[in-house]
Amino acid sequence: MADEKENIGEKKYKYSIIIPTFNERLNIAIIVYLIFKHLRDVDFEIIVVDDGSPDGTQDIVKQLQQLYGEDRILLRARAKKLGLGTAYIHGLKYATGDFVVIMDADLSHHPKYLPSFIKKQLETNASIVTGTRYVKDGGVHGWNLMRKLTSRGANVLAQTLLWPGVSDLTGSFRLYKKCVLEDVISSCVSKGYVFQMEMIVRASRKGYQIEEVPITFVDRVFGTSKLGGSEIVEYLKGLVYLLLTT
Repeated sequence: MADEKENIGEKKYKYSIIIPTFNERLNIAIIVYLIFKHLRDVDFEIIVVDDGSPDGTQDIVKQLQQLYGEDRILLRARAKKLGLGTAYIHGLKYATGDFVVIMDADLSHHPKYLPSFIKKQLETNASIVTGTRYVKDGGVHGWNLMRKLTSRGANVLAQTLLWPGVSDLTGSFRLYKKCVLEDVISSCVSKGYVFQMEMIVRASRKGYQIEEVPITFVDRVFGTSKLGGSEIVEYLKGLVYLLLTT
């Protein structure tokens, strides 16, 4: 295992990790620490796109910059909450890596999977590597039955209607070739919860190679979930939109 970790970054690619935040003061330092822990031999930068968090998230990020360096931790703040899709577009403008990782700040996406994402991409030359909860060795921890049924039902419905060729459409833990992300994101119009689904569906329609890595999604430990009834309604609207336009 140690040898495998040492060889992960041997081709000297650089990885830009974009983390959108809103009120993640209690999580951002932990996620950054874990990224550094699990990517010790990899060239990477972390781009934090904070949407004007009132809880002091940006102050914590500035302290992390003093600890790790402003070349490793980039704070690219926005004045207010403008949506997940535009957060990635904003972060992408500052990315200097060959590959871009998108992940959540709330610890639901554990950085321990990042070496597996990188290894899978190097082995397959995939355009996209996406984490999935819905294959062998994948799963969800900390959700109640209703949320599990909602997520699973959303994925089954999308699979049936859209045939995207991936098992987890609504996941948001992914690695992209930078040029692929730039291409796909420029054709997306959705915002919020449905944005991730549109990204992967459009990538599939464009013929990009997509590989999957099993992950266990863990419900956030600190803070409150940003998924509510309005996001579910938007998801259903987005599903109809993609059915008609892709």
